[in-house]
Amino acid sequence: MQKASATPETMNVTGAEAIIHCLLAEGVDILYGYPGGAIMPVYDELFKFKDQLHHVLTRHEQGAVHAAQGFARVSGRVGVAMATSGPGATNLVTGLADAQIDSTPVVCITGQVPRHLLGSDAFQETDIIGISTPVTKWNYQITRAEEIPEIMAKAFYIARSGRPGPVLVDITKNAQFDSLDFQYKPCKGVRSYTPIPEPDADAIARAAEMINQAKKPYIVYGQGVILGEAEEELKAFVEKSGIPAAWTILGLSAMDSDHPLNVGMVGMHGNYGPNVLTNECDLLIAIGMRFDDRVTGNLETYAKQARIIHFEIDPAEVNKNVKVDLAVLGNAKETLSLLLPQVEARSHEAWLGEFRKKYEEEYASVIRKDVTPDKPGLTMGEVVAQINKATDHRAVIVSDVGQHQMIACRYAKFRESKSNITSGGLGTMGFALPAALGAKMAAPQREVVAIIGDGGFQMNIQELGTIFQTRTPVKIVVLNNDFLGMVRQWQELFFDKRYASTVMTNPDFVKIAEGYYLKARRVEDRASLAEAVEEMIASEDAYFLEVRVEKEDNVFPMIPSGASVSDIRLK
Repeated sequence: MQKASATPETMNVTGAEAIIHCLLAEGVDILYGYPGGAIMPVYDELFKFKDQLHHVLTRHEQGAVHAAQGFARVSGRVGVAMATSGPGATNLVTGLADAQIDSTPVVCITGQVPRHLLGSDAFQETDIIGISTPVTKWNYQITRAEEIPEIMAKAFYIARSGRPGPVLVDITKNAQFDSLDFQYKPCKGVRSYTPIPEPDADAIARAAEMINQAKKPYIVYGQGVILGEAEEELKAFVEKSGIPAAWTILGLSAMDSDHPLNVGMVGMHGNYGPNVLTNECDLLIAIGMRFDDRVTGNLETYAKQARIIHFEIDPAEVNKNVKVDLAVLGNAKETLSLLLPQVEARSHEAWLGEFRKKYEEEYASVIRKDVTPDKPGLTMGEVVAQINKATDHRAVIVSDVGQHQMIACRYAKFRESKSNITSGGLGTMGFALPAALGAKMAAPQREVVAIIGDGGFQMNIQELGTIFQTRTPVKIVVLNNDFLGMVRQWQELFFDKRYASTVMTNPDFVKIAEGYYLKARRVEDRASLAEAVEEMIASEDAYFLEVRVEKEDNVFPMIPSGASVSDIRLK
């Protein structure tokens, strides 16, 4: 969590300087942004504090907010992005929406036209409060300098507390220029806002009773475990209860990928057993996940035979998509700690064996061909396997959106939490490159590898300039199949191979990377792959690796849209 520095004594400062003091008081030491006229007073003050507060000039405001997300996801702290009014502010919206649905703590600060010009269609005026309301946890427009300390404290508190999320603070230019008597008081609560529900002892006791009675219990855990810092509690619960556990795409890395009770990933392109056996368990224990449609498939057929317990911090998620038998509200770290003494030590070896049998089927039909192919062309799966080997499963993997994302989440192996960074709920192409920059700045001691498709790479390709300017040693792998691969797969399977607007005529990515003064290489054959990946990982500088992969490979297993999890296809 953020660490607050010493509270400054009361002093008379401008609103712009007050913003800087607020950031420093909240322990912020890095932020991402792009200057412009309406936020220029803050940037002027930022220049004076550059030894205390490092600003990263991204090449696009969307890059700034995604970088702040990557920073937040790896560090567990609040990420900060800043932009000017009008187009600068609207360029943040995609990242705000992404952070909202993926529960990422981000504070975005935008400049705004002077108070007396609000509503007049002044130059670069946009109602960013109205625009961002649906995609933020909270937002506020500051029009008077005196409001700054209280609102900024509240912004950071709301962003990080309970179920985290993005907050936007819009500041008119007059409020930046005007003076105030500044003193900072960290926010410790907001009336009518209860970020963490108090655990119910009776609900926990009932949950323990249901778990102890179950013959085929099954755990599905999500990002709530990571956000709640409940990794050790989850592991203790799984090991004591002996219950097979599967992860959602954002829950990946909360437990060691090779833990014997970790049985794989649920979802549209998840593992075969975890999906099929959802409809055979007698008790489904959902921990810190929200029953997204990509996890449940057809709600009319999802786990109808099972009783369901939902461990959840956000009451709004309970019974929203799936009707549950018992809700256990609270932070997963606390509720699992209270549950653990009441759970009996058991083994479910026969039930676990059913997952193993399904894995063997999936391995024979899908996995073996993905990671040790016998075809001449390279597969995405074998590239991820080589990255696993070269990094000893300890890298932070930042994936974009598409086929490569599903392959990365299926085959990347992790031994540490906060290692799988991807755009889950919104599915934002262009996320990975700037998010990897933020991730590496959050954890400079860890290897950070961005895995990106040729389509998503070009959506924020300009952030190569930020990586070069900041000398951030991110490793970038583009899996190039000259297609918008995931859309093409759907067109092949469900639209009679009518490849409408999915063929990509791509530039020379290596030359572009070299144009940004990055080390760059292209691999087109299996004989060169391992050596190229090892060279990339060994580099002390940023490195770009393009891998030409099979053009029309598909990602399986796959649950067709609207189908039941039981209808998952192996081919």
